[in-house]
Amino acid sequence: MKSLWQEWLGAIAFYTCLPISPSWPIQLAGAAKWCPWVGIVLGGMLWGVQWLLDFLQIPSPVASVVLVALWLALTGGLHLDGAMDTADGLAVRDQQRRLEVMADSRVGAFGVMAAIVILLLKVTSLSSLAKGSVLVWVLVVGRLAQVWAIARYPYLKPQGTGQIHKTSGVFPRDFWPSGLLVLLLNFLLPLPLGQLLFGLLLILLIPAWFQWQLGGHTGDTYGAVVEWTEALMLAAFTVGSAS
Repeated sequence: MKSLWQEWLGAIAFYTCLPISPSWPIQLAGAAKWCPWVGIVLGGMLWGVQWLLDFLQIPSPVASVVLVALWLALTGGLHLDGAMDTADGLAVRDQQRRLEVMADSRVGAFGVMAAIVILLLKVTSLSSLAKGSVLVWVLVVGRLAQVWAIARYPYLKPQGTGQIHKTSGVFPRDFWPSGLLVLLLNFLLPLPLGQLLFGLLLILLIPAWFQWQLGGHTGDTYGAVVEWTEALMLAAFTVGSAS
């Protein structure tokens, strides 16, 4: 039980900017399996902020920008940075240089374009959605896709921020927190079957696409998996609400 608590604190410390007391023991090894639960914490916070903005009658487009900005602040831009680096790497035709480009701290044009598309998808989708509960599902599904990417595909670098999650994972045993969370969420905040199936499809296809392009995953692609899954899942909710 103590180890699970340390893993949970490690997940909070690694995946968010939420304050953690220096006296609290954290453990990054094994923490990745808890990242969908981090998603429910962040999603719940964003839901609460959305309720407040609605109560204050903030116009929907402005409220959506505020929510996405807070979304970025809560994660420290960790996942978006990975999506930008991944886009820059995939823009290079020479596959041997892709990882080198992704490791470069400088942002290229393709990284900027990827960030713009992701942020626009999130802002415009949120501005047309009424239920803040969808935020909880979106943040959970995005992180479920990351857990699947870690479990399913090889890690491409001998060192890196994501390596500890790959080497410390014990799969399929590590999926039990995610499975429990999906059952709990589907009981408390049930989704239409089509949207749920679309989310599950994204969990499978987006990590597979990056695997096909690169031959494996890195910490950057883990972030890209989260961002693109979140953005496309939000778009799916928009389609569902309009139908």
